[in-house]
Amino acid sequence: MQDLTALLDDAVRDTVSYLRTADPDAAADLVELRRAHLTRPGVVVVGETKRGKSSLINALLGVPGLSPVDAAVTTAAYLSFVPGSVFSARAWLPGGAEIEIDSLDEWARGKQRTRKIEVTHPAPLLQYLTLLDTPGAGGLDPVHATIALDAVRRATALLFVADASAPLSQPELDFLAAATERVDAVVFALTKIDAYPQWRTIAEDNRSLLQAHAPRFAAAPWFPVSARLAEIALTADPATRDTLAAESKVPDLQHALVELAGRGHQLRLANVLRAAHRDLTRLRDAGDQRVKASAADPAAQAATRAERAALAARKRTESRQWTLRLNTEIQHARVAVVGHLRTRITEVQHDYARRIDTAGSEALSALPDELDTQLQAVAAQMSATLEDTYRDVAEKVLADTFDPALVSATLRHTMTAGPPRDGAGDNVLIALSAGGIALIAGRGAMIGLSAVAGAGFLIPFAGLGLGLAAGGYVIYRRRVHTDRRHAHTWLRDVLGEARAALTDEISGRFTDLQYSLAVALDDAIERRLRELDALIAEIDAAAAEDAAGRAKRRAAATTDRDAAAARLRQADEALLRARSLTPAPIDEGLR
Repeated sequence: MQDLTALLDDAVRDTVSYLRTADPDAAADLVELRRAHLTRPGVVVVGETKRGKSSLINALLGVPGLSPVDAAVTTAAYLSFVPGSVFSARAWLPGGAEIEIDSLDEWARGKQRTRKIEVTHPAPLLQYLTLLDTPGAGGLDPVHATIALDAVRRATALLFVADASAPLSQPELDFLAAATERVDAVVFALTKIDAYPQWRTIAEDNRSLLQAHAPRFAAAPWFPVSARLAEIALTADPATRDTLAAESKVPDLQHALVELAGRGHQLRLANVLRAAHRDLTRLRDAGDQRVKASAADPAAQAATRAERAALAARKRTESRQWTLRLNTEIQHARVAVVGHLRTRITEVQHDYARRIDTAGSEALSALPDELDTQLQAVAAQMSATLEDTYRDVAEKVLADTFDPALVSATLRHTMTAGPPRDGAGDNVLIALSAGGIALIAGRGAMIGLSAVAGAGFLIPFAGLGLGLAAGGYVIYRRRVHTDRRHAHTWLRDVLGEARAALTDEISGRFTDLQYSLAVALDDAIERRLRELDALIAEIDAAAAEDAAGRAKRRAAATTDRDAAAARLRQADEALLRARSLTPAPIDEGLR
């Protein structure tokens, strides 16, 4: 592999050197990625829900039930499996605190809100690599897809999981394309082969789909596996254990991942080149536009001026219309979300009022703890609702507007730079009054991302945290305790305060979103206008020169374009060679 290492290293060094002159910002990002210290290769497991990801991870680690399966997962956290001498688990809470947890099942199933869970285990495979189990990432759950994409940024390689029930869906293909913009090596696992005898046909169908929609992966390895047979083999008698393990085909995938981990340095270099590929393509295309502009072709000049005029006219004529549409969508969304909150709080109040009327003294004394958990659940549900609503509003308002790539960068910046409404920066609200509610809501509460899947936007979103403050428990025990009438009054006050606080915070969040969308779109238009102005200026300058001057200008533009094209070819050649880093399955039928 030394020759390949040198080839990849040269390509990365030459690319960075070129970008330092052509695009310093892109070069800085690449240098930062290149400097990232690879302490242990990380394989991120991605795929749609119900494809058997968690069962496969348990089979790979040889620990049935370690990663909870067959659950309606509501958490947006991912599980990181790292090596250690004994089992332990830690969770990172919305506020950033890190705690030890006993029940991995409870946290992983979303009964407790967390951003990340790290599991330490002495499984042999973890001595070679780290495994990350991500939330389901298909079209049915765009919020989880974004969290999975966030985890992908930490990957040395991807393990993409599909099952043998049906060919890859369009959302799976779309997610794969997005996930591999910065990760070059992908290994595919086809699960549940014991349940679907036609799995070889499905595997071939998947290859055809990849050839049509993602040609880069047409020759990628597919590993057919059965996690169920691997689990049975763990407890089978010695006479049948090896046979069952071989039929499961899980050992083949284990060996492949260990082999992949041993090539971590080369994979990291390939990932750097993969990340640079888009910038090199953009610079080559921009150079090609300059070459065409240097010819001072009247038709090209007219086309560019027409595009510039149309864009400027569209900004003038549609600005007010777009603003009105944004205002309307924001208002409708705000009313819908606040209405959903009102309904949810009413349901909680009715439920707990019934409990107070029927509960014994022991159950009545436990009311604050139960209500605290319920308020956390309400906050988590409202966070998910806000994320979905953000996505829907952005899709409706920005549909058929402009290239999402021109909008997303500014959108992310304005959503994280601080709200215009009060300038409070972190925007953390803590309300503690007679009711004893503690509301922690804002950018400091829980860092997450919500996806605008249809349009390609990423909107930073800080979740809501809600629960009883210490004062709420004190007030309850002093004034209520076992008195049902006072318990009803306390419940009404607490939930009324919770609804009011969340309503205010939700309204503020929509104000932030409205401001951010307006700024992002305006910035996208202005940047595109500047690009067109520069291109028109190039055409005008070429038209003003004689033939010799235009030839000189064309030669300079051609040199720039060819330099970008040369670096792009070098990267492509190195990445083509890097495909040898991905192990091939032993099954010849899937090569």
